[in-house]
Amino acid sequence: MSVNAGEWFSEMMEHLREQPSRAPLYLVFTIYLTVWYAITSRWPFGENIYDSDWDVLLVLDACRVDTLREVADEYEFIGDVESKWSVGSQSAEWIANTFTESRKDEINNTTYISGNGFSKGILARGGRPPANNTTPIDLSAWSVVDERELQSHIAVWETNHDETYGSVLPEPMTDYTIEAGRNGESDQIITHYTQPHLPYVGAAFREGREATEREDRGYELLEVGRASRDDVYGDYKETLRWVLDDVEELLENIDAEKVVITSDHGEAFGEWYAYGHPEGFPHPVVRKVPWVETSATDEQTREPDVEVGDETKIDVEEHLRDLGYR
Repeated sequence: MSVNAGEWFSEMMEHLREQPSRAPLYLVFTIYLTVWYAITSRWPFGENIYDSDWDVLLVLDACRVDTLREVADEYEFIGDVESKWSVGSQSAEWIANTFTESRKDEINNTTYISGNGFSKGILARGGRPPANNTTPIDLSAWSVVDERELQSHIAVWETNHDETYGSVLPEPMTDYTIEAGRNGESDQIITHYTQPHLPYVGAAFREGREATEREDRGYELLEVGRASRDDVYGDYKETLRWVLDDVEELLENIDAEKVVITSDHGEAFGEWYAYGHPEGFPHPVVRKVPWVETSATDEQTREPDVEVGDETKIDVEEHLRDLGYR
């Protein structure tokens, strides 16, 4: 057990100054998180990905079940879109509850290709949930493995964070996955795409323009009444199409009998007055994730480009800030 009373009190005062009407909610929520993580760090709620059989698992960050169903008919490789309860409602929570000591045998034979900065924060730097809030007391008991237990951990976000769109684009994620698949060094590959997570820049990228404020901030503007749900949701859905187009190419350039398309968590657009994906949030729109099973055959239609053009590594805080963790 550790006590974080000083830091927690400072954050409480900051909320009281900036959003006095919501400060009591923050108080209640952080106490709730104390209890939530005390329980779920020991007995995770949801189904671990290693409970299922797969060769390649594609994680589309923040992908809702209903949204994937809405676009499923546009893609031949998407059949039935089932759903499962995730082990997290936020990426850090999902990573901490996925890569656990009890799964070490499978993890030892896994290549994890990640566009999400929390992968290093949790697996290499010892960070633990909560990631976006401070609890007054930490009663958790996580059993997370070190990244060295993985066959390989490729942190694509460190060297391929696109400054124009404030995200890791689908293309380098796909290229690294093709490279890993053709190398054949791992029994299982997990590719953690950034999309359709905020910023919702799918349309902006396709049109070769800078993102609008609405595309950049998404549900943040919806929450304060500066954008409509239809417009924000439309940006989100277009960003999902953007990453699915690249997934389609991936499935033509890797050999895998069992491929799963899923997510770490969903995305809220006002359900239960929530926006985004609050950690420890039990609502099905965030906690339930899609589960699509398909296969892949390498037709050699794409040569992966895994050369890093700029050796400068982005700071994890800057990367996460661009993804909306302000």
